[in-house]
Amino acid sequence: MEKKVKIPEVPEELFTERLKLRMPKPGDGKVINAAIKASMDELKPWLGFVLDNPSPADTEINTMEAHILFLKRENLRYLIFDRETDEFIGSTGFHNIEWDMPKMEIGYWISTAQSGKGYMMEAVSTLTDLALNSFGCRRVEILCDAENLKSRAVPEKLGYVMEGVLHNDELSVDGKRLTDTCIYAKWQ
Repeated sequence: MEKKVKIPEVPEELFTERLKLRMPKPGDGKVINAAIKASMDELKPWLGFVLDNPSPADTEINTMEAHILFLKRENLRYLIFDRETDEFIGSTGFHNIEWDMPKMEIGYWISTAQSGKGYMMEAVSTLTDLALNSFGCRRVEILCDAENLKSRAVPEKLGYVMEGVLHNDELSVDGKRLTDTCIYAKWQ
């Protein structure tokens, strides 16, 4: 008999001092795709979905799939918007969710135009607090390429512990070389 896991209440929107984080909705693909296109050079080394230069239709399909996964509580992507202007900033969310543990991983990317303003730190801090204090997670992880210094700065500034480096753990996004993965975590 399979054990039924109780999933906590998951907010569809979160607010910080400057940001609104909300689940993806049909129709969001256009603004997300525009941010991807404007940020191609910065995102391409780290994110596989950028390599294929997604069309607005591709991004809309991905957004609708993310909406469904959010509703099923299998993957909780949040889109990040400026709270005052409603301008799209980036994306973050919970991946590799294990509700029975509970533990999860936080991933993120930001539009180049919004980088360096502390937005991602604010968003990831909010998700970390949600995971540990509202969801009762015993562990929250952030994994990133060892060479992605901007991505690594987020968990380091938020007090995550770097537990180690997995050497030759992944192929680079372009498939041409082996990369190392840094593992950061917070737990309670």
